[in-house]
Amino acid sequence: MSEQLWFVDPTAGGNKTKIPLAQRPIDLVGKVVGLIDNTKEQADVILETIAQELRDRYGVKDVIIERKEAFSKPATPALIDAMAKKVDVAAAAVGG
Repeated sequence: MSEQLWFVDPTAGGNKTKIPLAQRPIDLVGKVVGLIDNTKEQADVILETIAQELRDRYGVKDVIIERKEAFSKPATPALIDAMAKKVDVAAAAVGG
């Protein structure tokens, strides 16, 4: 019996639905920034360092860091919705 391996070509196209980008603020002064910790090693240390730099360099009012369930899973809709209600800007962040 012959087994075939199927590969996905990431350049082949796929879903052509265009999703508009969220509006970006001009600067971060006075904003609340959300960071999503992916649970990888040192992610918390990296994000705390970034949070302090955002406050010191860019005038960010506050940084909220939420930790997702596992690095191999996307953030839950509940976590994303809860963060969206608390922050002006958010980013998914990566640890080593």
